Amino acid sequence: MSETIFAKIIRKEIPASIVFENDDVLAFRDINPQAPTHILIIPKITEITKTTDISKENHSLLLGKLFEAANQIAKQEKIDEGGFRLVINCGPDAGQEVYHLHIHLLGGRKMNWPPG
Repeated sequence: MSETIFAKIIRKEIPASIVFENDDVLAFRDINPQAPTHILIIPKITEITKTTDISKENHSLLLGKLFEAANQIAKQEKIDEGGFRLVINCGPDAGQEVYHLHIHLLGGRKMNWPPG
């Protein structure tokens, strides 16, 4: 696994406010939240740098686990009824800063459209 900040969080070398963890997925609160609930959901066992690296053959099961975790966390955070937003940035023009696939789970307030 490359030396992104997320790799260090997975190895518990950098502290994070972890809200969910299993064998495949780790989720923690964003240190610069853009909503009352802002959680990053990342794969633990497979590093994918961005969405353009995803393949159906290699990543379908893992992607399902990430989305399943997002739904579970939304329930845990009590934002599942009112709604929430899942965001994946891909590349610098989209605002991706850490090149380890991650899903932003945002909720706890009314979201605007377009987002940015």
